[in-house]
Amino acid sequence: MDLTILYRGPLASCDYDCPYCPFAKRRDSREQLRADRAALERFTTWAAAQTGDRISVLFTPWGEGLVRSWYRRAMIELSRMPHVRRVAIQTNLGGRTQWLASAGAAGRDKIALWCTYHPGQTPYERFLGRCEELVALGIRHSVGVVGLDGHLAEARRLRAALPEEVYLWVNAAEGQTYTDEEADRWTAIDPLFPYSRHPHRSAGLPCRTGESVISVDGDGTVRRCHFVRAELGNLYDGSYRAALGPRACPLAVCDCHIGYVHLETLPLYDVFAGGVLERIPARPVSSVAPSARGDR
Repeated sequence: MDLTILYRGPLASCDYDCPYCPFAKRRDSREQLRADRAALERFTTWAAAQTGDRISVLFTPWGEGLVRSWYRRAMIELSRMPHVRRVAIQTNLGGRTQWLASAGAAGRDKIALWCTYHPGQTPYERFLGRCEELVALGIRHSVGVVGLDGHLAEARRLRAALPEEVYLWVNAAEGQTYTDEEADRWTAIDPLFPYSRHPHRSAGLPCRTGESVISVDGDGTVRRCHFVRAELGNLYDGSYRAALGPRACPLAVCDCHIGYVHLETLPLYDVFAGGVLERIPARPVSSVAPSARGDR
């Protein structure tokens, strides 16, 4: 079985103070950090035993994972497992990157980073330098920003500085409505921005989540995705397997990339073929971009 797992443990602490994030500057207690570490180690042990499956993992922590040694270690360990196809993580890239060298050439082929630049939270030069380190290490990565007016100049600056082959995505700011003129500015940076501009109608539409894609929390509770609370079973007792199968989305709309990328009514598995987890298009984005006025 090919299985994609979106893992989100109890970690919620972050070293950044982004005004658009409810977890900004949140601190976990020592007990919470120990619980997160134990949960992640349990998950990694489980993954190692699934040799009959082909597994891909995307870590989507509320907080910043790569400043914690157990996330770095988990990514290295998972990358060395023959049946693991990809291991990726969402990160602000605030920590050092040289630990990735210890994965070896084979491991680095499986590791990928989904990097978000938060202007005002880290010096531009430092973030760009970390991106350059990833290129030198041969680590697959995408880079992106939240589409706020105050980020536009920095996003343009970053797009100009990054290698052409590094995709720079733009997430529509939560709750923000963009005029066509505003959307055009962001689309000039990210030709795929129209997919993010509007929430996607999803009610009753087929979605890969709950069939080949699942969400797992620190206790091993399995759900179809992060946004649907109904439980499918538990990862560790295997009860989730009987619940896997095609199913329509029960929500009215889906407005987050890690959700709507799996909608079968959108062409995004073709757009991101080979890079769905890390948000890396298979071809230059200008050749696969939707209408600049929005694709809903």
